[in-house]
Amino acid sequence: MPTRLPPPGPSYLKPVELRLRDSLVRVGMGLPSTMPDGWWIALLWVADDDGVVSCRDAAPEAGPPPDPPAGRIGSLLAGGLSGFIAEEEGRQSIKVRLPVPGDDERRPWERPLVVQLALRWEPARAAAMRPTELAETALAAFARVVASLGHG
Repeated sequence: MPTRLPPPGPSYLKPVELRLRDSLVRVGMGLPSTMPDGWWIALLWVADDDGVVSCRDAAPEAGPPPDPPAGRIGSLLAGGLSGFIAEEEGRQSIKVRLPVPGDDERRPWERPLVVQLALRWEPARAAAMRPTELAETALAAFARVVASLGHG
């Protein structure tokens, strides 16, 4: 990933700061929206002073895992938000995709660490929490996921 992208915009919430290896990064989130079908969608990213970092920057120093970053991030987010995500037919209602492609699809970890998160909140949680609290929950979970990616 030769050129860093700028963050997609200002963060809707105060960015979460964390350390990736020797760098201080900020985990941000765009303004979330709720679709008419009930899916809550937000764009999340990780950036430093030079722009959006790559997924590789968050992977273990020994090398990225064999599974693609979207799968790894999705499963970790599903676990981190367990109890907050609605279930349908025994499956959590969550989708994760990395909308910005890398330069070489054979190297899936060498792409900007920008994630589109879509989920349906568990109805009782959604009714009891303010929209900003739901967004804070998602941002905090994503920050924990990013911090844990480097541990294999």
